[in-house]
Amino acid sequence: MDETGELRKYLLDVIGKEGCGVSCSEADIFKDEEGWKMMLEGFMEPWYLGKTVSEARATIKEYASQGFGLA
Repeated sequence: MDETGELRKYLLDVIGKEGCGVSCSEADIFKDEEGWKMMLEGFMEPWYLGKTVSEARATIKEYASQGFGLA
């Protein structure tokens, strides 16, 4: 599994299918010159996740704990 797939799987694991719905199943997770980002359906701009996969995983967990439209 590549890093993008790993982060998408982690997103589903953290939130769960019930809490995530369409937003996570169609999440566009990508890496550009700034680092990892996630674009969710219904949001205008991508969310910055971090420079590394480890940072991105920690940020996803933080977003989920705060319920930023993810849970």
